[in-house]
This record gives sequence, C-alpha cells and structure tokens, in this order.
Amino acid sequence: MDDEFRIVALIGKYYSTSPEVAAAVARLAAFLRGRGLEVWIDPRTAEVIGPDATLRVATFDEIGEGVDLAIVLGGDGTMLTAARALGLHHLPLVGVNQGRLGFLTDVPHDQMCERVGEILDGRYLRERRSLLEVELWRGEQHVSSGMALNDIVLSRGEIGRMIEFRLSVDGEYLYSLRSDGIIIATPTGSTAYALSANGPILHPRLAGIVLVPLCPHALTYRPLALAHDSVVELEVIGTRGGVVHCDGQTLFEARIGDVVRVVRSQQAVTFLHPEDYSYFNVLREKLHWSTLPHLS
Repeated sequence: MDDEFRIVALIGKYYSTSPEVAAAVARLAAFLRGRGLEVWIDPRTAEVIGPDATLRVATFDEIGEGVDLAIVLGGDGTMLTAARALGLHHLPLVGVNQGRLGFLTDVPHDQMCERVGEILDGRYLRERRSLLEVELWRGEQHVSSGMALNDIVLSRGEIGRMIEFRLSVDGEYLYSLRSDGIIIATPTGSTAYALSANGPILHPRLAGIVLVPLCPHALTYRPLALAHDSVVELEVIGTRGGVVHCDGQTLFEARIGDVVRVVRSQQAVTFLHPEDYSYFNVLREKLHWSTLPHLS
C-alpha cells in the first residue's frame, strides 16, 4: 500500500529544542526512507533537527500541494497548527503524541514506527473533522479572517474587566451578555477550552457548533449547541473592545461596534487513526473516567 503514500511530510513539535523530539523525527524519517518513501520536513522542524541532506525542506503550501501524508510529532498544539495550515489542501494527517494530553495525536511515541507502518499498509481508520471560519467586520469593511479546528474565542484579553457583546444566530437576536467572553467550538474543540468552561462534549461525527459563555455576569446563561449551518454573530458593545483567538492564537483585536462572524467551514481536516482507535477509549483515558480514587 506504499503506492498510496509515496511522499510523506514530518512536522515536529514547534518551539522545542528537546533532543527527544529531534531523535523521534530522525528515527521516523529513517524508517520511512527504509520503506522507499520520500520524506519532506517543514522549515521549523528542520531548525530543530539540524541539517540532513536526505530530507527536503518545504513550506506548508508546498507540503500541501506535493505530499500524500503528513505525520505530526508533538502535542495537540502542534497538530492544531498543522491542521489550520494544511486544512485547505485535503491532506490526511497522522498524530504521534510527543506532548502531554494527546486528544488529537493518538499514536503513542513508543509505538511510532509500528503504528505508522500499519497505516502505510492501509490498516487505518479515516475521519474528517470540521473547521470554523471567522471574519471581523467593521461596518461594511472586512478587516480580517481566520480558521480554527478547536475553537474561536472572543475574550476580554489582558484587561481586568468584562466585555459586553450582542449575540445573534442566523440573523436573529439571542441575547446581550457581559462576561469574560465566549467560546465558539467545533465538536473537536468541545473537549478543549470549552470543556474547562463546563461546555458539553460533542462526538466528532456530530456536525454542530457549541457556544460556551466565559464567566457570565448572570448564572442563567448556559452553553448552547447549534446546528452545523448556523451563522453566529457577536457585536462588540459597551465601553471596551476584546480580542479574538483561533485555537488559542491571538488573531485580531475587536473594537466597539465590530462584528465577529463565525460559520462552519466548507473545508475539513482528515485524520488517519490506527485500526484499533476508539474515540470513547480516548475519553476514558484522557478524562480518567472509571479510575478509582486514591485512598490515603
């Protein structure tokens, strides 16, 4: 089945000089070359592992256009970065967990070559995850835009006071709220920041959008699940603006009167999992369900 994946890109954990990460990238690259595959890496990974004439250094756009499979070695943050950059290219992604949590990087690092070999042999599960698109409008002017796999967050930023905004769904006014902000999450993101704010868990096969207020001024404002084709608009009101984040990265500042518009993207991210992958098993393991408490 190597004919399906002839060129493979390796994307390493960003902002890390850990010798373990560099060693894992080098080991996997040697394994892939041993199977007769061409291996590419992105520039930041190249900086981490150092010069290697056997690897082609390529930008994300070049990887998206020229590669058959991308393997991400890192944590969920590294996968989020890769997914946003490669989502428009329909490139399948595999995640090797070199981080802490590993909701999105489900191949154990100590089984890396074995599990990647199984995927190369065609023994994998394919899964598509939805993305969100956000636009900032200032009157009739389109100011900025972005994309997220986990969530889009309108927050108060570094200021110590709440922000105020008016929420509409599909053009219909829902409520005005004073709070620390609001999370708009995909099913994938329902187990991330939204979960820590008491939002619901949505199975990835659901096509919904979750709204989770952040520390609302009134306790009656509860998380809300919307249809997948909903258009969410947040108009910043009150006396101060806010900040918009995509997957935890600051995207742009929202001034008073600005409108933040969020919709489900027509694009999606494709993950390849090992054959024995189970979403419910991931929940049990990462959230420690059914784990007996430690008794002193």
